[in-house]
Amino acid sequence: MATAKKPSYKLVIVESPAKARTISKFLGKTYKVEASNGHVRDLPRSQLGVDTQGNFEPKYITIRGRGEVLERIRKDAKGAKQVILATDPDREGEAISWHLAGILGIDPDSACRVEFNEITEKTVKASVKKPRSVNMQLVDAQQARRVLDRLVGYKISPLFWAKIRKGLSAGRVQSVATRMIVDREQEIEAFIPEEYWTVEAQLEGGKSRLTAKLTALDGEKPRLTCAEEAEEARKRVLLGGLTVRSVKRSERHRHPAPPFTTSNLQQEAGRKLGFSTAKTMQVAQQLYEGVDVQGHGTQGLISYIRTDSVRLSDEAVDAVRAMIADAYGEAFVPAKPVVYKGRSGAQDAHEAIRPTNLQLRPEEVKASLTRDQFSLYRLIYNRFVACQMADAVYETQQIDIASDGGVQLRASAERLKFAGFTAVYEAARDEDAEPEETMTQLQDIEEGTALDCRAVDAAQHFTQPPARYTEATLVRAMEELGIGRPSTYAPTISTILARGYVLREKKQLVPGELGIMTTDLMKEYFPDIVDTAFTAGMEAELDDVEAGKREWHDVIAQFYGPFEKTLEVAESKIEKVEIPDEESDVICDKCGARMVYKMGRYGKFLACPNFPACRNTKNIQQEISVPCPKCGAKVLEKRSHRGKKFYGCERWPDCDFVAWNPPVEERCPKCGGYMTLSETRRGRFHVCANEQCRFRVQLPEEEGEA
Repeated sequence: MATAKKPSYKLVIVESPAKARTISKFLGKTYKVEASNGHVRDLPRSQLGVDTQGNFEPKYITIRGRGEVLERIRKDAKGAKQVILATDPDREGEAISWHLAGILGIDPDSACRVEFNEITEKTVKASVKKPRSVNMQLVDAQQARRVLDRLVGYKISPLFWAKIRKGLSAGRVQSVATRMIVDREQEIEAFIPEEYWTVEAQLEGGKSRLTAKLTALDGEKPRLTCAEEAEEARKRVLLGGLTVRSVKRSERHRHPAPPFTTSNLQQEAGRKLGFSTAKTMQVAQQLYEGVDVQGHGTQGLISYIRTDSVRLSDEAVDAVRAMIADAYGEAFVPAKPVVYKGRSGAQDAHEAIRPTNLQLRPEEVKASLTRDQFSLYRLIYNRFVACQMADAVYETQQIDIASDGGVQLRASAERLKFAGFTAVYEAARDEDAEPEETMTQLQDIEEGTALDCRAVDAAQHFTQPPARYTEATLVRAMEELGIGRPSTYAPTISTILARGYVLREKKQLVPGELGIMTTDLMKEYFPDIVDTAFTAGMEAELDDVEAGKREWHDVIAQFYGPFEKTLEVAESKIEKVEIPDEESDVICDKCGARMVYKMGRYGKFLACPNFPACRNTKNIQQEISVPCPKCGAKVLEKRSHRGKKFYGCERWPDCDFVAWNPPVEERCPKCGGYMTLSETRRGRFHVCANEQCRFRVQLPEEEGEA
């Protein structure tokens, strides 16, 4: 009688094929690594999928397209001597492992679950030897979030569709983020600028020349609100009699920024690299899952990317301190390791985002990475190194100047004395941050020195409205308000952009027509859902579920009772409104009707009002003032099928002019070709479109930009 063949391998299940390829190289032939391709089960799209009468139990089904994946995993699991669930180390990953355990008949209380905080050979080999049970508190927190989001989305959206307009929908976190952008736009529109003036003097005394600002008149801070007041103050400074009353020298220390959390990384990548939150997470995922590095094989270059902790392991800190001492000198190493304090309410399950191997310096692996991967890896690497370096030290000087006539001025200066962490990394600033004081050079000047006025200038200013959100500043605001968690910032922003609630104009987020309409309805009929404090409170309750302090069904029940009553009121109060489509002057070239404006995921477009009998649609095309550089006809601003703006000749395809940037009237002084306007973080340029030339001219800053 033939004996049954003994299983020869252990099966490891991860989420992505890229991670599976990396890990399989570490574990060798005794392991087989398969990918689930993310979630395998979820709530059905065609129905609510939550039993509101039966303790809110979710109804899970296999996600369409995952059948073949599950069949392969089942087959491999039958032939394995052990199944190890190694999905991502967060709520979503824990839930995927739980679903897989149920599908494969694995007891979730058994030692079946491992997690990799970094995809390196050492960590992977060590982790698979220490399996644990599935953490049901993490699973329950994920289920609670999923059920909450489904109840809000599938209960409110059909109401809006029936009463107002097809296409309107609501989401628990997305609606709050949209409201923040809508409210900010309303603040900007309501803002009334106020005039104010500043006075600055160019002074000379002995061998010193300095620039000083007016700080007081007759012992009080000057409030100059018009040209007349500014001129009077300027004349008082010109009267002279100015003397140096005090010279103070001191040192200022600048501390390095902490290592990256998810939100910090999204913000800094947006500011420094121009990445969207979605792109940042996509590229970071590639670096985490594994890259084939020349001479080193495939490995993950950074630690796990979804974290709100600034904690670092002792091993990582010791390694970077040794590297700093070797590369920069002992003076750049603080006496003790720098320990950072996380924000209130931050989860501490994972370390901050850091490189996994300090020997793999950005320049050394550049040839193995794409341009985006290299840029993000360098950002993470340098930020981590800098966070354990000594402070930057500046020598500062404050010169207070006064006259017997009641005029007081101040000149400030500073000089870098010790570079410290700035030798490696300088954090970027948000566009809406207050500008830093311009510092003049240190002066060799003493108290009592008489000063002469070389010039006194008065400058007019106006207070500015709050800046529109960018993706970076929206993430920062959401984090500060406690809305969402590291894994939700990027999907939330991607969703509101994809649905057309919010539009991206350059880097700024602007509410679209649908976003404004939905927000107004939500504020009137579902105020709690779009209340930032209420949403933050729900996030805290989900954290309590994860910590084992709350039972997840109770959290849903506590929410659903008042929510159901609000729904009933809204259904009775919202009257069916027919919002007529705005007519255009464009005639449908298929049926002759006058086309109307519709709102889609990429903004407005033209559609035939006879839909569905006539399905003709057109992009909205606007003429720009510059003629076509090839034939002289009109140039139209258009949008691609993905919503990206571009420019093309009205005579296309007879004339093949097309460009992502708008053409300008000036011709290239080098080759005579046409030029386009390019706007980047470094400024505005006219750039030659000829690939063999690419001559560029930087334009002066527009008034108000400085």
